[in-house]
Amino acid sequence: MVAIDTTIPKQKLKKPPLQVHKLGDKVLRQPAKRVSKVSDEIRTLAQQMLQTMYSYDGIGLAAPQVGINKQLIVIDIYPDQPATPALVLVNPEITDRGGELCSGEEGCLSVPQVFMDVVRHDRVTVTYRDLDGRPQKLTTEGLLARVIQHEMDHLNGVMFVDRVQNAISLSQNLTKQGFSLKDVRPIRD
Repeated sequence: MVAIDTTIPKQKLKKPPLQVHKLGDKVLRQPAKRVSKVSDEIRTLAQQMLQTMYSYDGIGLAAPQVGINKQLIVIDIYPDQPATPALVLVNPEITDRGGELCSGEEGCLSVPQVFMDVVRHDRVTVTYRDLDGRPQKLTTEGLLARVIQHEMDHLNGVMFVDRVQNAISLSQNLTKQGFSLKDVRPIRD
């Protein structure tokens, strides 16, 4: 894992630097573009994404969720552990999926207060560039593998609600939070 600026506290800000877009916003459905160069602009964006993610109690955030069409993801599955660095992935690609297919509850900052079961692989290998522009490779399982797959979906214009198999429960949960089922694009792998 690559640590960025350790001075970024893992805390909520009253005014997060970036706005999180919600289900129904077209920006969430566009495929993200590769980052041509890891620059100070990208490093600053990663910091702002982390601050925004912590402010909303998230554990992952993709650049399209904040209206930026770039292949950039920030993840921190240990937001309560200040010494554990966040993971920042630039131009990530999943090169292998393995383990078992497991159902697990997911939520999303772009679909607040909706939590549903989604089936994903338990293990993934991902290649990416770190904030120094160096190529990295990570094989992981469990929660981190799930979060990587969830955030990678965002880079392809896919949202977790698209993968929910229980249509009745999905409709009820979305309606209860003021979202529309018409904004879901079902995917069956």
